[in-house]
Amino acid sequence: MSDERWFYCLKHHTVEGPEGCRAADRLGPYPDKETAARALEIARERTEAVDEADAEWRERGSTR
Repeated sequence: MSDERWFYCLKHHTVEGPEGCRAADRLGPYPDKETAARALEIARERTEAVDEADAEWRERGSTR
């Protein structure tokens, strides 16, 4: 496995290496280009999972 790191640029909608756009405009790092290309899908899946867990937590009557 290499030490390469890949990012998804939110500004340009492209996969880039560490020398790309500023950190505020990127998601990652990811271990390979293919995973970085799926960054938006991965973020959506993670958000849905957290939203589901939060809804279940609220259904149990917990308070924050």
